[in-house]
Amino acid sequence: MAFRADRHAHIVIIGGGAIGTSVAYHLARDGAEDVLLIEKAQLTHGCTWHAAGLVGQLRGKKNLTRLMQNSVAVFDRLEAETGQHIAWKKVGSLRLAGSPERWSEIRRSMTQAKGFGVECHSLSADEASARFPFIVKTGIEGAAFIPGDGYIDPYSLTMAYAKGARQNGARIEEGVTVEEIVIENRRAVGVITDGGNISCDILVNCAGLWAKRVGEMAGVALAAGVVEHQYFLTEKTLTLDPNLTTLRDPDNNFYLKPDTGSFAIGGWEDGSRGCWRGRPPLDFGRELFEPNMERLELFALPAADRLPVLNEIGIQTVINGPIPVSADGEPIMGLAPELDNFYVACGFTAGIAASGGAGLALSNMMLHGDAGMDLWPFDVRRFGKVHSQGRYLEERAVEAYGAYYKIHWPGEESQAARGLRRSPLHERLAEQGAMFGSKFGWERPNWFAGPGERPEDVPSFEGKPGWFDAVGEEVRAIRERVALIDQTSFSKFEISGPGAEVALQRIAANDLSGPPGKAVYTQLCNDKGGIEADVTLIHVASDLFYLVTGSGFGARDSYWVSRHLPPGVTLRDVTNRFATINICGPKARDVLQSVSDDDLSNAAFPFLSAREIEVGDARALAVRIGYVGELGYELYVEQDYAAHVYEILKSAGEAYGIADVGYRAIDACRMEKGYLYWSGDITPDYNPYEAGLGFCVALDKGDFIGRAALEKIKAEGVARKLVSFTVEGFAPFHGGEVVIAGGAVVGTTSSTGYSYRFGKTIAFGYLPVALAEETSFRIEAFGKIYEALRGPRTLYDPRMERLKA
Repeated sequence: MAFRADRHAHIVIIGGGAIGTSVAYHLARDGAEDVLLIEKAQLTHGCTWHAAGLVGQLRGKKNLTRLMQNSVAVFDRLEAETGQHIAWKKVGSLRLAGSPERWSEIRRSMTQAKGFGVECHSLSADEASARFPFIVKTGIEGAAFIPGDGYIDPYSLTMAYAKGARQNGARIEEGVTVEEIVIENRRAVGVITDGGNISCDILVNCAGLWAKRVGEMAGVALAAGVVEHQYFLTEKTLTLDPNLTTLRDPDNNFYLKPDTGSFAIGGWEDGSRGCWRGRPPLDFGRELFEPNMERLELFALPAADRLPVLNEIGIQTVINGPIPVSADGEPIMGLAPELDNFYVACGFTAGIAASGGAGLALSNMMLHGDAGMDLWPFDVRRFGKVHSQGRYLEERAVEAYGAYYKIHWPGEESQAARGLRRSPLHERLAEQGAMFGSKFGWERPNWFAGPGERPEDVPSFEGKPGWFDAVGEEVRAIRERVALIDQTSFSKFEISGPGAEVALQRIAANDLSGPPGKAVYTQLCNDKGGIEADVTLIHVASDLFYLVTGSGFGARDSYWVSRHLPPGVTLRDVTNRFATINICGPKARDVLQSVSDDDLSNAAFPFLSAREIEVGDARALAVRIGYVGELGYELYVEQDYAAHVYEILKSAGEAYGIADVGYRAIDACRMEKGYLYWSGDITPDYNPYEAGLGFCVALDKGDFIGRAALEKIKAEGVARKLVSFTVEGFAPFHGGEVVIAGGAVVGTTSSTGYSYRFGKTIAFGYLPVALAEETSFRIEAFGKIYEALRGPRTLYDPRMERLKA
């Protein structure tokens, strides 16, 4: 039966919490017409109504810091603009460090915030106590004070968004429940509600607790979980300065908001309860759960140690309610890859604080095609269907919740829901001492412990991590001998059909012309010339290509390609079909040739060649390419033959000192080689000419997406350039450090790493073009200044002699 609408709205937003009303407000404020927000109950009745309302900009991740910074800018103007009181108390926030490790983490965040212009002050224990006299100073290593933070009333904030939306022409209807979403030709064409049918051009899922259910109505898998969260209000017996700052003590696992004569105190305890596998009943209303006093004690007792006054006053109220938590604890935003007009903004654990920035970013994305900031850490496409599976999602969400105030170490790995996707080599690599990480559900070897050593991650902020020496040995194997790398987790897609080459020529910036049998490294650019993807395209046969990209980028990159393919050209995910074994190093050809009857000489099989060869008793698609800057071959092998290929290569390589190596060694090698990483060094915010990738842009091949913009950029020149810095010896860089010239911040680092070959620390970063030829800079990390030299982008094998040997 055909869908018949009773009425139409250009943009329909589902959900009337702080996020949904903020999206409506920003859309209407920016000129969007015919915006309709529908809410199944009343505004704020999901989880907004029981939120604590703290606003903090200083976060462990730079993108979230920027999102919060944008929110504060919205809060600063919203009351005057709408005439609605929002109870925005900009009293600042105090974040305590109760351990040296926490102090390192906080100082790192402060350095990142400096790059964004967020005002931060480093305080001693005495200075912290002066700002919050109730605390005990014992054990405080230091503190950060952010004057622009504070707290806000969630209900009043939501009403202000709603009023502002209405003032700009948006409509808001309460008591309207969405029961079905109608899909036609990859578009959500309307919603069936208990109050009639509404057609739309764009549908936005801001359903908060119910976001996963709403996504399922549209056939969109969302990794949006729900977890119990508790906080309590003390008795109103305290005399408080009206400008008393908010407090966070992550080592004691609690936050505090001053209230009228009392404190509101909450925490992020381990072992919280996941709710409904992320699918609350639609009739769940303005409800709370019974308090769980055992879990409450996990942060209430440490809070009393820091704040002895809590031992003198009682608890008035305990609030235990459901809150959204995604599979990695970060928000979920953007255009869902399953549909062409279904946007999402959900999974916000700190939804009140993020609401202003989130609404602005999503509105910008919808109306202008540009969020105004790099949203990849929150992009809906960072997840796949595996992340939305009920049990997996709940395990990850509960872990992310409990980790909210834990120290977030560089290179940390999630421990929940592990072992789901394993390469055919997993058990063999485990026997060799592999320390595995997790990416998109795959177990991947990060590094290998030596004989008799236990594979255990011991991270560090300011020192060398526990795997430092082991990775150094792996790098030496790559540079001096021969190594095997299990890269099965690569996302791999088959693109085929009449016209596949023509279609890909229009999508890729590089030139794919010529006969099959080669690999092409290319960027996929948008109309503005920004880099949407960084991939390898393997031309296997006439109108048959493989696209290979990073393990975590498959959903995003495949969506970008598929939306630009013409009818008759198909894209198929073949990730699970092929294992990928990389053999690399100066002796790689000798080892591979010893187990293959095919001619692998440089003349017969030059750099970037791709063809099927025999390996032992199996066959593999061999591609002469790699990410470490050495002679090497990526072998794409049917999964059931992978163990045989690995074993025969390992056996043949024993005489050459062959070694298993992991992803940390890859990263060290690619830094020496000057190879870039999408999402870190290049994003849609950057174009190939800025990033030094102009050699991948074939302006003379004919039209392709972004060609006009790139032609103009090349002609006019760029305003910034990606450069490489080096610091003598080891420096504790992790990305996000500020680059200083003439006493001013002129940039921030992107990728960083240690060069085992040269004994230097390497950092990439963008500089204004006027400074890009200068050589002397300073880089700040953890409050210390390091003298840095801007030098050549490629430190290792700049003439490509080893790579092409």
